[in-house]
Amino acid sequence: MSDATSNPACTPGPRITPVPPGTRLVHIGPHKTGTTAIQGALFEARERLAEHGVEFPGDDRHPMHAALAVTARPSMMGDAEPDERHWRKLVDQVDATGDRTAVISSEFFSEAGEEAIGRIIEDLGGERVHVVVTLRPLVRIMPSQWQQYVQNGLRMGYENWLHHMLRKAPYEKPNPSFWRRHRHDRLIERWTAAVGAENLTVIVVDDSDQEMILRSFESLLGLPEQVLVPVPDAANRSLTLGEIEMVRHFNVAFRGSELPEAMYSRLIRYGAVPQMKTSRTPPAGEAKVTTPQWAVEAAATIGAEIAERIGELGVRVVGDPGLLHKVPSAAGPEREPSAPQIAPEAAAQALFGVLSAQAGQPAPAGKGKPVQEVPSGELVRVLARRTRRRLKRGLRRK
Repeated sequence: MSDATSNPACTPGPRITPVPPGTRLVHIGPHKTGTTAIQGALFEARERLAEHGVEFPGDDRHPMHAALAVTARPSMMGDAEPDERHWRKLVDQVDATGDRTAVISSEFFSEAGEEAIGRIIEDLGGERVHVVVTLRPLVRIMPSQWQQYVQNGLRMGYENWLHHMLRKAPYEKPNPSFWRRHRHDRLIERWTAAVGAENLTVIVVDDSDQEMILRSFESLLGLPEQVLVPVPDAANRSLTLGEIEMVRHFNVAFRGSELPEAMYSRLIRYGAVPQMKTSRTPPAGEAKVTTPQWAVEAAATIGAEIAERIGELGVRVVGDPGLLHKVPSAAGPEREPSAPQIAPEAAAQALFGVLSAQAGQPAPAGKGKPVQEVPSGELVRVLARRTRRRLKRGLRRK
């Protein structure tokens, strides 16, 4: 079933029956389906949401540690392990919203097993819970998800990784989480079994309409249009082929050492990578990660199976399920990939990111922000201030 209309330019977004007041709207992702965009917009609009009876509980835009704790998933390499206190704190914040509608969003909910799903629903409000799943075509997800795995220590190249995910049964190595997140029909089936088809909405994101996901959430929450607006986030851009290959080759060297994983988290994930993303805009000609045609076609076949099964589950679908298996038009004949080249500027910014993170000791860099959310100019100022303080302390000791 579908609860949407066409969405031409300059007209209202999809018409969706809003959830009842007091609902706990739980957005479970999965990863790389516009989650950062919706979380950023919700967090930025908290005061305006409250004016319309909607709360976005939590201390930041993404309660990642709470979601990891309740799903019993490990943290990213080198990060501190989440514990039960993170989840209990989020639950208490949701409870404090009382009869008002609350929105909770984390893509890590998509990795929950049956027992964790049951607990999430019970703790967040039981019958008051309505689940939202955002979907994009697998062919759009795969390169971004591979990059994310590389930024968490993966050493395998993209085409080899695709071979393992698409051609090498049981399709679980090196990243068993991939299909748990992105076999979307099974993901929706797991959650539908717990909340019922009438309490689950699927939004098929249209990449040609950058604000479609925001308008859909506004409709779901019964909000006026333009309450949710895009929040620019340079730190969420994809790395170029040269940039991500530099990180991957670093991973090979790092894994061969005995250095602590916490060092990788601090200096690479929260240092070199965000510095490259925020400090430069790659020129149009810089090579990007591209998916070979055989993998595009394999992903489209799986996407067709996913769309068909979702249609059988009886959940509300917003958008066009046909997008999940549409094969993008090729830009030209496939060529043998050339060796990736890293721009000197990118290498310099990566090194500076490492130095900034080290000087920051390690993540907070003013006003409680993690270093990956701090603009590069502010990082420079923080680094300069700390360097001056250390020089002054050294002079005083002398």
